[in-house]
Amino acid sequence: MELTLDQLKQYDGTDPSNPIYIGVKGRIFDVSTAKSFYGPGGSYAMFAGKDASRALAKMSKNDEDVIGSLHGLTEKELGEFLMIGKRNSKLSTQLLVLSLLN
Repeated sequence: MELTLDQLKQYDGTDPSNPIYIGVKGRIFDVSTAKSFYGPGGSYAMFAGKDASRALAKMSKNDEDVIGSLHGLTEKELGEFLMIGKRNSKLSTQLLVLSLLN
């Protein structure tokens, strides 16, 4: 399955019949098993149904950072972002990678 960013929006946890997806580094992750975190009212709900790449690179929960663009990040932020998959390899294997974002 491939999704555009517009299509990804419908997987934000507000419709209980849909899974919850987030986009990170061009991939879509199914985070439905962590609904208490990514579903409505959860501490990471702002990432659901969106490309959260920039926010994760900046370790930010600010709405303006929940976008896919990495433009303007510092070298430190980019370096930490590139390490996300390596640091969390155990977590990454537990998440379902569905597709690349268009």
